[in-house]
Amino acid sequence: MSLLRTRGLSRHFGGLIAVEGVDFDLEEGEVRALIGPNGAGKSTLVGMISGRIPPSRGTIEFDGVEITSWPAHKRIMAGMSYTFQITSVFPGLPVRENVALAARRRVPQGEVTQAVEAALARVGLGERIDQEAGDLSYGHQRLLEIAMGLVQRPRLLILDEPTQGLAEGEVAQFKALIRDLAGATTILLIEHNMQVVMEVADRVSVLNFGEMLAQGTPEEIRANAEVQAAYLGGGDAAA
Repeated sequence: MSLLRTRGLSRHFGGLIAVEGVDFDLEEGEVRALIGPNGAGKSTLVGMISGRIPPSRGTIEFDGVEITSWPAHKRIMAGMSYTFQITSVFPGLPVRENVALAARRRVPQGEVTQAVEAALARVGLGERIDQEAGDLSYGHQRLLEIAMGLVQRPRLLILDEPTQGLAEGEVAQFKALIRDLAGATTILLIEHNMQVVMEVADRVSVLNFGEMLAQGTPEEIRANAEVQAAYLGGGDAAA
C-alpha cells in the first residue's frame, strides 16, 4: 500500500490554476524526486501534502487514512516532516536548541539529547552543536534544517530544494545521507540539481503547468521526449 496517495488534487488561486488533477502514489521506503520548470506547481503541491495550503478539490491519504482536512501540526504528529525551500531555523539559538525544539514534537523527553546529537552527526554538523545557528553559512543552515526534520523520526521526509546553497562537498555529503536513509525513511525530494535527482531517486515525477507530465525511473524520465521538450531539452536544471 502507498504511504502517500493523492487523487484529483487541485489548487486554484482565483483564475490561476496552480495544480490541477494530480494523482500521486508514493511507496513506503521510496526516494521520489519531484521536478519541473519554474512555476510548475511543485511548491503548491507539496504545500497541500504537508497541510500548509488547502486544496481546492481532491483528496490526500497518508498510511491509508484520509488527511485532506488535517492541519499541518497533526500531519507532523502522524509522521510527516517538511523542510522549507527558504531556511526556517532560529538564528539566535544554538544549533543544539534548534534541533531540540523540533525533536520535542515527536521524541520522548528522555531521548531528546541523544536524538539531537545523532541527527546533527548524521548531517555533518556534530562539531557545530553549540554554535549559534545564525552564524552558520547558508549551506550549513540548510543541513541544520534537514537535521531538524530527521530528528522528528519521520515516516515521510519532504525536502524542498535541500542542495540549494550547498558547496560541492556538502552536496556529495547530502547524496550519501539520502542513500543512507533510503528504505528506512520515505523521501519526497523537490530538487533543481538534476545530477542529484538522477543519482539518488528511485522514481521521478515531473510537473508542468500544474499537471503531472510524467512519472518513472530516472532513466525513463531522461529518455522521455515530452519531459525533454518541457524541461530537460535545453539543459535547464532549475526547478
